[in-house]
Amino acid sequence: MSLLGLEDRQWILLATVVFASSFILGAYSALKLRRKTGRPYMLGLVCFGWILQTIGLYARGLEYGGCPLANRFELVQFMVWSAICLYIFVGPAFRVSLLGVFTSSFATLFSILSLAIPSWDSPERFPIFGDSPWIEMHAALALFSYGVFGILALTSIMYLLQSRSLKTKSMGGFFPFMPSIVELAHINTRLLWIGFVILTVSLIIGSVYWTGDLASVDTLKVSTTATVWLAYGVLLFFRAKQSVSSKRFSWICIGFFIAALVSLDVVDQQPSAKEVDTPPDLQGS
Repeated sequence: MSLLGLEDRQWILLATVVFASSFILGAYSALKLRRKTGRPYMLGLVCFGWILQTIGLYARGLEYGGCPLANRFELVQFMVWSAICLYIFVGPAFRVSLLGVFTSSFATLFSILSLAIPSWDSPERFPIFGDSPWIEMHAALALFSYGVFGILALTSIMYLLQSRSLKTKSMGGFFPFMPSIVELAHINTRLLWIGFVILTVSLIIGSVYWTGDLASVDTLKVSTTATVWLAYGVLLFFRAKQSVSSKRFSWICIGFFIAALVSLDVVDQQPSAKEVDTPPDLQGS
């Protein structure tokens, strides 16, 4: 759908260019100029890209009549939007100057990937949430938690890079601009809590709706999301018990996020037109 003279994908493309620019400028500032990435300008660029992306997704929502989560392109874009949103509103509290660079690289990579694969943006668009705003909220919160877990994967990579720099006594690269591994370990734990709580709320909202309409439950999708929730919950339990080292914790967070991305294949399975058009009370007959 066109909004302010541009199509939704064009808005998202412009946002991707801004994210890529913020990543390049931030990385150049740190690696070549040996200066901090400058949180104000980095945050400003990322905010501008996020606004452009928001306009693109809003245009999609107007055309679709709901939250744009109907195909893999939109799922990935919403995850990127969520990660950027978290960085803008929560990231500065972590006082990690390089977080903007890593988040921008995350947004650039997945945005380019989603834009470059036409098959991800399926032209078949069905109202997958029907008339229920609760299921729509459930799906949106679940994808938002994936964005949080994406940031967690990024800070886990930062932890591993910092740990390796200390081990090899290599003080170049991004090392001078990273917080200590102790601070990164605390940040990782807080991000895990944030993502887990959001995903828990998502499942609670979904379960309240499903108990009143069991015929609408997609067992595969629900079990996939529940598996992701359980995996992060178990990790959180062992982390609280201090049964897993910070280094192993970081590797697991990266692995879990990759698995969560793979699970989007299941979430992306759309209902058929018949299933969408058939009233819930007739689907089981």
